[in-house]
Amino acid sequence: MKFMWRSIQITKLAKEIKLDMYHGLSHELPVGIEKAGVKLIVTMHDLIFLRYPEYYSKIDRKIYDRKFRHACRNANRIHAISEQTKQDLISYFSVPEEKITVIYQSINPVFYKRAEIERKQELRKKYQIPKKFLLSVGTVEPRKNLLGLLEGMVHSKTYIPLVVVGKMTDYHHKVQKFIEADLNRLQVYFLPRIQDEELAVLYQMAEILVYPSMFEGFGLPVAEAQASGCPVITSNISSLPEAGGDAAWYVDPKKPEEIGKALKTLLADQMLRKSLIAKGKVNAQRFTPENFAIQIKELYNSVLNE
Repeated sequence: MKFMWRSIQITKLAKEIKLDMYHGLSHELPVGIEKAGVKLIVTMHDLIFLRYPEYYSKIDRKIYDRKFRHACRNANRIHAISEQTKQDLISYFSVPEEKITVIYQSINPVFYKRAEIERKQELRKKYQIPKKFLLSVGTVEPRKNLLGLLEGMVHSKTYIPLVVVGKMTDYHHKVQKFIEADLNRLQVYFLPRIQDEELAVLYQMAEILVYPSMFEGFGLPVAEAQASGCPVITSNISSLPEAGGDAAWYVDPKKPEEIGKALKTLLADQMLRKSLIAKGKVNAQRFTPENFAIQIKELYNSVLNE
């Protein structure tokens, strides 16, 4: 089983091969590895299960709490993917600040590549999507705030088709009821599963990426869209201003009227659009795999030399 390998067998292997360092990439370290004489690093993406416990089952919260605390307690260094995550680790787990290193995530190189017109036409035909559309990317769940986006569209009478890329949850039913109640004026296309290469093309085709999430550990779609040359509207809270830098339009995700106003303004102001696109391409250079690799290598060397 994958769980048994990740949580138990790795410790045995680490002892056998006399491993120098182990990096847990997603919130946890193998059971007992702290006794194996191995330097330990763990990547912490977020503590959303503590900020929004209502989104998680009681048993999942208990499991996450035990795993996350064990990892933070025993790691020599914690890699936080944003300053927001760093502050949450300090606030919720009382992790010493000097134990945490912030290194932003990298994005897939495919998002920096320009697509040919033929590829865009092919994708448009494949998914039957309109020529002009807004884009929303992320799991269709309450935290991603798709309803807030739709309410903003209705409030501002922005009836441009919306393409939603992301895994479905039960929240989808609530969203669908809202769409149906709007007298068929909202046109929403759901694409639950697509590859990064196709997503990159969609970013390049979209008028705007709208990402009014209530909370993110980082917010990859913001950086992906900017790398792809798509202007971004996103939330002014959590880590999202870290991801978007000076190249996004920020709104209060709890105020649909702000989302609607931003949509209407950005769709009408071509100079502003071009400015955000240009700034976005520059900002996205912070998240290249090359930059990430340099910083991670520095972290590894620092821990090994302690």
